[in-house]
Parts: sequence; structure tokens; C-alpha cells
Amino acid sequence: MLGDLSARRGRVSDSTVRAGTVVITATVPLAGLFGYATRLRSRTQGRGAFTTRPAGYAPAAPAAPSIAR
Repeated sequence: MLGDLSARRGRVSDSTVRAGTVVITATVPLAGLFGYATRLRSRTQGRGAFTTRPAGYAPAAPAAPSIAR
């Protein structure tokens, strides 16, 4: 899952094992999380779960599509 988060422009800040469960802490742009739940369940045979919370605002990446106003 670390590689998948990196591919989604995520920055992993921690990876620990708690009671036999791997807990990964990362910051990922919201746009990179679309479809992530399906990918996580697929890669973990349905056992994986994730939570999100806002981490702040940042300028969009240059490759990100612009939004028409």
C-alpha cells in the first residue's frame, strides 16, 4: 500500500504495527483518494480500512487540471 499511496502523490509520515495490524499515516491530496477505498479492499482482501481528515490547503500541482469558473 505504500507504493500505491506514493503513486497518488502521497507522503507517508509513519508506518507502525499495532496488535498485528499495520497502521500507515500519510498525507494525500484529496483528488488522489478517489477510488482508493476500492483499491485498498482489493489489495487487502477486504480487511483494509482508512480514515480521512483535512490536513490543510496547498496549491494544486501543475499537472492538475484547471477548474473553469
